[in-house]
Amino acid sequence: MSDTMNATNGIRLETKDLSVRYGAVTYGIRNVSMPVYTNKVTALIGPSGCGKSTYLRALNRMHDLSSDIEITGQALLDGEDIYAPQMDAVVVRRKIGMVFQKPTPFPTKSIYDNVAAGLRLVGVRKKQVLDDAVEKALTGAALWDEVKERLKSPGGSLSGGQQQRLCIARALAVEPEVLLMDEPTSSLDPASTLRVESLIRELKEQVTIIIVTHNMQQAQRVSDYTAFFFVGELVEVSPTRTIFESPREERTKEYLAGAFS
Repeated sequence: MSDTMNATNGIRLETKDLSVRYGAVTYGIRNVSMPVYTNKVTALIGPSGCGKSTYLRALNRMHDLSSDIEITGQALLDGEDIYAPQMDAVVVRRKIGMVFQKPTPFPTKSIYDNVAAGLRLVGVRKKQVLDDAVEKALTGAALWDEVKERLKSPGGSLSGGQQQRLCIARALAVEPEVLLMDEPTSSLDPASTLRVESLIRELKEQVTIIIVTHNMQQAQRVSDYTAFFFVGELVEVSPTRTIFESPREERTKEYLAGAFS
């Protein structure tokens, strides 16, 4: 994909009037237009059921797996619409990776095979290439030193926090441009949460990150930009400090004040 847009205005990903409709009338999100800046962390906040995860999944075509969902509008990666007819969803998902709320390693596959899975899916077979990519991804996920002596052990043998970092390594192995994270620490203990947050801050040097979080403190700790969603609509998006210190919209002020959750 072209880096023209990225080079000219710092935007890696952008949506224009993006809507996701379930069935005939129910909208998960409606007409969401927002930029996502290169090598920055963008946090999506808002009450439960407001469309955050729906929006996130639309960004790597996860909704393609459901027959009753209609997508309209555009999602542009480096200026190219990922929903254009000629775009291959597999290629899109390689460029826009996903880490889910609960760790999802392949429990019986080895740590090595967990990380190598995506590469093998796209045809990488040479052992040295796989070895190098696995080490690089595990290092990027701050897990290499903890597992390098037991790469043949099952992924399910790791602790919860390690499993989530393994899933991050698996996503990083195919060298995505964007990494989507849907409440990646919600099932982790406080120590593991802080480790993943530290990792997110490090990873933005190499990949653009969008994170869904219900934790306002977490959004402030890890993100450069924050977008507030409410009832399927994007209310506002601004630098994180601006959102939390001087939001423009009354609904944002009310949410941050705890008026609704």
